[in-house]
Amino acid sequence: MEYRCVQCGFGIKTLYVQYSPGNIRLMKCENCKAVADEYIECEMMILLIDLMLHKCKAYRHLLFNVLNQEAYRFKVLFWKLAASFLLLDAYKSLVLERSKDEFVSSTSVSSLVSICWKMLIDVFFGNLMFLLTFIFAMRIFIGESIRFSRCKDLLLAILVSGYFKVFLISMMVWEFPSSVILINDLFVLSSNVVALKVMTESTINRCIGVCISAHAVKVFVTHLAQLRLFWH
Repeated sequence: MEYRCVQCGFGIKTLYVQYSPGNIRLMKCENCKAVADEYIECEMMILLIDLMLHKCKAYRHLLFNVLNQEAYRFKVLFWKLAASFLLLDAYKSLVLERSKDEFVSSTSVSSLVSICWKMLIDVFFGNLMFLLTFIFAMRIFIGESIRFSRCKDLLLAILVSGYFKVFLISMMVWEFPSSVILINDLFVLSSNVVALKVMTESTINRCIGVCISAHAVKVFVTHLAQLRLFWH
């Protein structure tokens, strides 16, 4: 994947020229004439803040100019993110069910392990349906047929833009109402929309349609699986 100007998304060969260690000159974009990527000289905290503010240029820097998808580390990053977010989804489902009185009163240690395992499988199936719906919605809303290499790029963008899920870890330490999980899910959805817009350069309405469809199917399938689990 080539480098991109964070301002306009135009392809660029190199982001900077290094004359000596610590002495670099940032390149300008041939299209918009602005500095191609000013985040190279910025602190990580500034990038994190701009990501939280859903700035497209921050997502372009992260997805196009930082992540090298041809390197071995891409595979490591991809599978680590996939496994981590799968576990976080399972933990989120467990927290929601744990808030129910019947779950707490009727669950022993052995049955809890069984429930967690089944819940993890159900969450995996829900994410699989999310992926299939996402690919189908891409064809409907954006009209793009996804090849395997393109699918890898988009999946990485969805996984990376789901970084808000990490905040669920704080629920292991502090008690929060279940509404916090809903707010977290909305942040993940909106972040996915921005990442998809950056990757496809499509309109925001089409990207919203794709992401809402995929997330809605995931929630529906996961909810049905949980109802089946706790009825039995």
